[in-house]
Amino acid sequence: MQAVAVTAQGGPEVLQVIERPDPVPGPGQVLVRVLAAVVHPADVAARLGLIPGGPIEPPFLPGWDFAGEVVEIGDGGGEYRPGDRVVGMVPWYRTRGAVGAYAELIAADSDWVVPLPEGLDPAVASTVPLNALTARQALDLLALPPMSTVLITGASGGVGGFAAQLAVRAGHRVLAHAGRDDEDWVRDLGVAQVVPKEVDLAEVGPVPAVLDAVPLAESAAVAVTDGGTLVTTRPTPPVDPARGVRQQVVLIQFDRSLLGELIVEVAQGRLRTRVATTLPLTSAAEAHRIVEAGGVRGKVVLTPAYGTSG
Repeated sequence: MQAVAVTAQGGPEVLQVIERPDPVPGPGQVLVRVLAAVVHPADVAARLGLIPGGPIEPPFLPGWDFAGEVVEIGDGGGEYRPGDRVVGMVPWYRTRGAVGAYAELIAADSDWVVPLPEGLDPAVASTVPLNALTARQALDLLALPPMSTVLITGASGGVGGFAAQLAVRAGHRVLAHAGRDDEDWVRDLGVAQVVPKEVDLAEVGPVPAVLDAVPLAESAAVAVTDGGTLVTTRPTPPVDPARGVRQQVVLIQFDRSLLGELIVEVAQGRLRTRVATTLPLTSAAEAHRIVEAGGVRGKVVLTPAYGTSG
């Protein structure tokens, strides 16, 4: 099979197409032909060696989220059969590049995947796992009382966009910090107020809860009420202890049952997500350049050469 490996720490050029033996599904695994794999900022961070636990010795395979088709079942592979469409997430915090989504084939634990609903495009489905699970778990950490006000940064992005929708649906008043010229999409998520990117968030607060999905660090922390709650997607500098702000970092925990629910909601149109562009798997370096440049409306998705239909 073809895969894309990080061959050294550095710029996008260190992403190289390699050939590896086709993986064989072991006990409890399914072999998935990848139809779509998402390029996340976390992949860029891994390529640069800027990840929790320290850099990984190259070569390694990046990539968390994927959608595809089951082609083979290992012993005890569970409910799946060849031809079943699935969407899932490589628990990259555990595999650390031994297995990654930038590949034509993945030998995945059957617990890593859920059924891909009929009619849902694999590229769209692949944008859900990491971002939607992180968003839901971040809101759980905020532990918002009923009908709370919450400020969400990066509401144009993956985590922030899902979090805004989930918070609105839960009955909360959402102040959504939007990317430049992307306010209309965020407004359509049902938020109470769209906060343009250039606005000083100190002028928006104080609010009792902030989900800093970008994260903006100090720029977002100033909007939290003293005694309020701040949840971030990466570690940020501590808030002055005298302010009594509860500060937590959301670290994704894979939840197969929850992912199944979220995928169904996307398929039913109850949750929205966006694909900005699709590129061949062999153009992974260009995909990283696009993600690093910023300003992308939606996710960049890699598609192996045999296509995305199914």
